[in-house]
Amino acid sequence: MSESKAVPRAPKAQPFDLQSYLSARTSAVNRALLEYLPRVSAKPATIHKAMHYSLFAGGKRMRPALCLAAAAACGGDEREAMPLACAVECIHTYSLIHDDLPAMDNDDYRRGKLTNHKVFGEGIAILAGDALLTQAFEIAAKCRSWPRYGHQTIILELAYAAGSLQLIAGQVADLEGEGKKISATQLKYIHERKTSALLCCSARLGGMSANCTPAQLKALTDFGYHVGLAFQIIDDILDVTQSSEQLGKTAGKDTAAQKATYPAIIGLEKSRKIAANLTQRAFAALKIFRGKAVALEALADFLLKRDR
Repeated sequence: MSESKAVPRAPKAQPFDLQSYLSARTSAVNRALLEYLPRVSAKPATIHKAMHYSLFAGGKRMRPALCLAAAAACGGDEREAMPLACAVECIHTYSLIHDDLPAMDNDDYRRGKLTNHKVFGEGIAILAGDALLTQAFEIAAKCRSWPRYGHQTIILELAYAAGSLQLIAGQVADLEGEGKKISATQLKYIHERKTSALLCCSARLGGMSANCTPAQLKALTDFGYHVGLAFQIIDDILDVTQSSEQLGKTAGKDTAAQKATYPAIIGLEKSRKIAANLTQRAFAALKIFRGKAVALEALADFLLKRDR
């Protein structure tokens, strides 16, 4: 009786190495930002030092990573998406500089370093934020156009996400809600705009840079929206469960400022469940990509489980 030949087993798929992925994209984004921004020595040097100080303060570059990963999921070239990834990061950093100002959240630390106004003064900090916002549109204007998405569409996408109906709307509602008892619906309005809008914009711009189909753009929109809400809920949770050293910024400030947060309104456990449910809905949105959105899935999972 002849021995049956063993059937070779298919090799196990290697788990996605998110840390290596983020490290490589962060380095690439940093190199690109250095090319796009005026040099620190360019006159007036003070403003350029202030812009570089906050932009290169050690951020995780999550929004650029989402942009680049979305481009790859749609079969695009990440190099084509890079200007848009950098533009989004400039808008994000501007919003942090302004958010930390005494007239806003009044924070002394960001990413473990003194905030911009603590180093350069309030006037320069305001101008550094203004300059980064303007720089974002200059960078975006340098990208190429695509058959489905011309320059006008790209610029409108950025402007809408950063404008008074989205990012700024969320900041206004956040300020006006301090010290007041607001509902979970009102809090969701703040999170949708202050956080989710720019994360969603990042994913959408990545898809646009790959000339994605309307169906792919809708999927990226759903993904970015749900990931953005989950991201902010986790942020609310970390503010009450982590130390200032762990967070790299002042812990407990939301509570001290009497800001509405998900843990304050519905409790920690229910907040965690909602964040997990939102992340699952983000995963579901990616089914259209048939396994080509592994990086986006890993990023969503990381944002849900992060501890800082």
